[in-house]
Amino acid sequence: GLSPSEAVQLINREKAVLIDVSEPAEFAAEHANSAKNIPFGQIGSSNALPKNKALPLVVLCPTGARAGRAAAELRKLGFESVHVLAGGLTAWREANLPVEKSA
Repeated sequence: GLSPSEAVQLINREKAVLIDVSEPAEFAAEHANSAKNIPFGQIGSSNALPKNKALPLVVLCPTGARAGRAAAELRKLGFESVHVLAGGLTAWREANLPVEKSA
């Protein structure tokens, strides 16, 4: 997986999209700034995914467990550059990167 700093570089240099596969309640409690919430169960049917399959995706969840499975699904859907954020949202927060709370 990518470290938080590698993820930020990918976002800044290649316009990577942060995809948070948490459930909506988890996402509302706390999520990485600018992340799109696409719950794991909706990966195959979501309209929120980028149309451009060459755009890099950085997948995360609270711990990183679901993100790996979601990344495999996204690759099956044809996305060319799918990365998992190692350590999930916990690592993002520990790297002092911005998080938002909707609650």
